[in-house]
Amino acid sequence: MEQTSNPELVPIRQADRILSLDVMRGIVLFGILLMNINGFGLAHAYEDPTVSGGATGLNLYTWIITNMFFEGTMRALFSLLFGVGMFIFLDRLVEKGAGIKAADVYFRRITWLLVFGLIHGYLLLWVGEILYQYALMGFLVYSFRLMAPKKLIAIALVLFMIGTAWNYYDYRDAKKWMGEVEAAKVDLAAGKELTKELEKAKEAWDKREERRAPEAIEEENAEMRKGYFSVVAHLAPVNYDFDVNWPYRNDVWDVLSMMLIGIALFKRGVLTGEKPTSFYLLMAGIGYPIGIAINYYELRLVLDDNFSLLSFAESNVSYYWGRFFVAMGHIGLIMLFCKSRFFGWLKAGLAAVGKMALTNYMMHSVICMVVFTGVGFGLFGELQRYQLLYVVFSIWIFQFIASPIWLRYFHYGPMEWIWRNLSYRKVHALRKGGPQPE
Repeated sequence: MEQTSNPELVPIRQADRILSLDVMRGIVLFGILLMNINGFGLAHAYEDPTVSGGATGLNLYTWIITNMFFEGTMRALFSLLFGVGMFIFLDRLVEKGAGIKAADVYFRRITWLLVFGLIHGYLLLWVGEILYQYALMGFLVYSFRLMAPKKLIAIALVLFMIGTAWNYYDYRDAKKWMGEVEAAKVDLAAGKELTKELEKAKEAWDKREERRAPEAIEEENAEMRKGYFSVVAHLAPVNYDFDVNWPYRNDVWDVLSMMLIGIALFKRGVLTGEKPTSFYLLMAGIGYPIGIAINYYELRLVLDDNFSLLSFAESNVSYYWGRFFVAMGHIGLIMLFCKSRFFGWLKAGLAAVGKMALTNYMMHSVICMVVFTGVGFGLFGELQRYQLLYVVFSIWIFQFIASPIWLRYFHYGPMEWIWRNLSYRKVHALRKGGPQPE
């Protein structure tokens, strides 16, 4: 393609947006909150419901359903959509003849996303923040964008296998640790002196149990109910640990892999609804049975061993595969929904939520900061797991109503507008009725 000497680089017009991607983004954003709410409102209970929030009755059923259908899969789809968004962003800049300027705008965009992630985690008090991780993986995904779909999927599968192997070795280490802890208990009961290895294992176990003790959980609850700056200081070490360790331990096989799969599926027309209905039926028909079977197997491991540390470690071995197949089932079902002639109002509302995904995602943290910390109502640790769903549904309803209203008067969500201005280094029109963006 012939490149112009000074191309005019502007954001994607609303008319050029792909409806199916916006609808999926809206659905996934809501699904993300289903899982994140446990971190917003409970101490150390995202994975293990026995720590806080309740693990019986409705609380147990809530944990089972969310883990079967949403845990990991929503983050997988969010990562997939991010990869697609970055690919579309670059592809359209290149089509405009941007040349090397496309990379300039892209990496500036990614750098600002990293800054937003740090602000989101440290100042908006969300330790499960993912934008920082997406920015880091966004620097890597640039090099894969021109690969053929088959190669992208092959690389993603290799990454899954590496992540699976690492999880297996973690399980093996956990098994060894539990054996040492049991041996230490036996030796202590017999009045024997512990070896250095057993002493170390016992100390690590005791520290874990101290963090999970009711007194420690109540102390954590009290810390989270304090004023804003106290909570910022309390969570800063947690954010730091997350930002340092998660990219190295998880992001390549958890995030980058799904970004590559997203680009591959987009290139094949899967995410734009171009495939026939039978294709998406097959996608859901294969993805759900395999993925749900794997997830059910993992749940049985945990439930049958009463939520033991070893059962969680063993269930993580197949984690990447269960969430992948369920995510593929979700895509098939969402595309069938997008291709249907029904529920146009629902699609329009979800698409509006998706168009403002960055704003709505960060808004989750602002709302939950007010609801759960001492900044507002201080309800951290006060609600049971199933009761947190009331907060989730309330936020869904608010954003489903507010997003279309906002976009009736404005071209972009507030954070999307700021991000575009910083990426292109110029101010674009926000309010409709004024100068139209090109």
